[in-house]
Amino acid sequence: MKLSSLSIVTTIMLLISLQSKMAIAANVTYDRRSLIIDGQRKLLISASIHYPRSVPSMWPGLVQLAKEGGADVIESYVFWNGHELSPDNYYFEERYDLVKFVKIVQQAGMYMILRIGPFVAAEWNYGGIPVWLHYVPGTVFRTDNAPFKHYMQKFTTYIVSLMKQENLFASQGGPIILSQIENEYGYYEQAYGDGGKAYAMWAARMALSQNIGVPWIMCQQDDAPDPVINTCNSFYCDQFTPNSPNKPKIWTENWPGWFKTFGSRSPHRPAEDVAFAVARFFQKGGSVQNYYMYHGGTNFGRTAGGPFITTSYDYDAPIDEYGLARPPKWGHLKELHGAIKLCEHALLNSNPTLLSLGPLQEVDVYTDSSGACAAFIANVDDKSDAVVEFRNMTYHLPAWSVSILPDCRNVVFNTGNVGTQTSIVEMVAEDLRSSAVPPNEDLKVLQWEVYVEKAGLWAEADFNNTGFVDHINTTKDTTDYLWHTTSLYVDEKEAFLRNGSKLILSVESKGHALHAFVNQKFQGSASGNGSVFSFKLETPISLKAGMNEIALLSMTVGLQTAGPHYEWLGAGVTSVEVQGFSSGTVNLSASTWMYKIGVQGEHLSIYKADGLNRVNWLSTINPPKKQPLTWYKVVVDPPSGNEPVGLDMIQMGKGLAWLNGEEIGRYWPRKSSNFEKCVDKCDYRGKFYPDKCDTGCGEPTQRWYHIPRSWFKPIGNVLVIFEEIGGDPTQIRFSRRKTSRICTLVSEDHPSVGVKSWGVASSKDNNAEVTARLSCPDNSHISTITFASFGNPFGSCGSYSKGHCHYPNSSSVVEKICLSKDQCTVQLSEENFPKGLCPGTVRRLAVEAVCG
Repeated sequence: MKLSSLSIVTTIMLLISLQSKMAIAANVTYDRRSLIIDGQRKLLISASIHYPRSVPSMWPGLVQLAKEGGADVIESYVFWNGHELSPDNYYFEERYDLVKFVKIVQQAGMYMILRIGPFVAAEWNYGGIPVWLHYVPGTVFRTDNAPFKHYMQKFTTYIVSLMKQENLFASQGGPIILSQIENEYGYYEQAYGDGGKAYAMWAARMALSQNIGVPWIMCQQDDAPDPVINTCNSFYCDQFTPNSPNKPKIWTENWPGWFKTFGSRSPHRPAEDVAFAVARFFQKGGSVQNYYMYHGGTNFGRTAGGPFITTSYDYDAPIDEYGLARPPKWGHLKELHGAIKLCEHALLNSNPTLLSLGPLQEVDVYTDSSGACAAFIANVDDKSDAVVEFRNMTYHLPAWSVSILPDCRNVVFNTGNVGTQTSIVEMVAEDLRSSAVPPNEDLKVLQWEVYVEKAGLWAEADFNNTGFVDHINTTKDTTDYLWHTTSLYVDEKEAFLRNGSKLILSVESKGHALHAFVNQKFQGSASGNGSVFSFKLETPISLKAGMNEIALLSMTVGLQTAGPHYEWLGAGVTSVEVQGFSSGTVNLSASTWMYKIGVQGEHLSIYKADGLNRVNWLSTINPPKKQPLTWYKVVVDPPSGNEPVGLDMIQMGKGLAWLNGEEIGRYWPRKSSNFEKCVDKCDYRGKFYPDKCDTGCGEPTQRWYHIPRSWFKPIGNVLVIFEEIGGDPTQIRFSRRKTSRICTLVSEDHPSVGVKSWGVASSKDNNAEVTARLSCPDNSHISTITFASFGNPFGSCGSYSKGHCHYPNSSSVVEKICLSKDQCTVQLSEENFPKGLCPGTVRRLAVEAVCG
């Protein structure tokens, strides 16, 4: 019998489905030392990747890149407000296809940690709890409150049932080995009094009743009851101790960077310090460590919380916002993971012996019954290097570093010595273009369409009120925008009308931002910041004799994400005055205000295909600039190449952007202050904190906005922008995220790669191979060697310089080995470089190359 192609496909899908259902169940247990999966102890490296912060087309690549980086596990929250849009109205499509994401992890041969929460914090809008739940009568979040517990249990049960239905728990043969209930509640439990403790214990019991067949965890919850495991979240968790001697030491959030808020500096955490923290954790008995984030991704649409959290959630993570490995952090941590894995058996099957090697130097030695031995030698001095003796061997330890010795003799990795490739990544600008329009000299003429909104009431008022209402309680977060409109009569005898003096409009608000208009003309803006929401707008205005209209556009910029009783924090206008009348200040706070929720274009969904024609657009090749409340629409081709894409909004003011109806998100090229502290180079030594290594003083916090490649069509892409205060749309550009140069700097006194093929390489004294490695991105090769020096070069990628010791044939040696290859390895051997060059000098090789 001949099968049709449809029958063949159906048969294959059935076999795949049956194979999945027949997957072998795993028994996941634990003791004080580690998780035990089917009788085997596991030392696990986990990587946080949040499925809604990327798109399905990116998920396989992100998971694979994490695996290549040495991760065994993928971790993600479950985002309640993205899944339950209204009571019993569930959504699991596109970026919210949780089942698809977990199955991609499974197909990669990795484990999964599912943090159901369902409260997540995560700098995510409202901490992930649906806003509608706040308006269910009698509801109080995260305490011993019947309505909240009802809906929380219902959603938790829904997610657990969905995972069980798809056989995704390890007990069913799936990848999920741990699940989390609640999140960091221990920070706030006391603020809820007796209800806090009762709620935490209820949450644990409720989770256990789900019978998922794998352990539950509660992070930052010192009173988590047995058998729920309490875990640590911090920059450092080596000193963390579980609340029971029967529980393993788990680090659920190791922060390799930090998030950004509009108007703030850009935080960075050095790779050396991240590696130091991880090595110390495993040195002190840790068994599961998770990077939060390994790929931060993007807060598309209005998902960013805060307030003021940027659309970018890059987090300075090992994989950047656009899905590219971030060197040297990704590579340095990959080598760290390899070194730790070499120690796994000894670490998990013996107790450490702690030895002091100096005032701030120590070693933990693990020796098991088979004779396996592993040692971690630490120098916690944050200023000075040290030389120590251990087992009749001498070891040099950079300040604030850990050396890993999988055989208690040879150092395969030191956290302070970065020998992996670094890169210079640039955003390469490209003009918007449309193949439908012929070239005009060097440019393609774009046909813009423009729609300008009316300030204030764009339709009949939703309601009138004497005085002000709370912004969030009014919009219920269906939009960022709430219009307040009132009238002010001016007598023609007022002195300011004759002498030309200005009045002052003074508006106070408890958050988050505000634009003011008088008689349809924009007057000014003001906003709070990420830590102080209240602000005051004072701006000069002109009024005319007779009736004047004052319209205020109040805005939220993401809702609060955490804190005790955070759902009760309000926002919006609290006071309005006009100063400068002959009779004194006119207080408008008690006036009758007319309210309108949202802006018209958003209400009509004119950014979507089925709403594009709901307003009358004005067609022009010269769109207006610096005009507030303006919608811009343009049809464009995708940018060239295949690199990730960002939308450059540096010349725009503030607003929202969409491509083909997909929500790019909030844009706001708000600058940080020139008076704050920034660094040119970060000293990784010493404990890290979020403001330690900031850059970008006086620059926009976010200039580029990620547009996934999968959102583009071959032609005819509709880009829609809503500009609130005025910008220049002709300066909007697509920018391709491109690795322009790759670099490496290795030293002969520190082997650049000590972990080879999961075996142990000898130390330098035992003829270890010192190598420099270069690798170009996909579909490119090394086209040019722009710098090469063997001797004592100095500087960093993009600014290397020759030292007084330099081998003149360095470039030709490297070119012979590397040119026209996608990757290459250069050994610091006598075959390539002279042995007797510069006696007494610790020699290095620095290389910078271009990929083409």
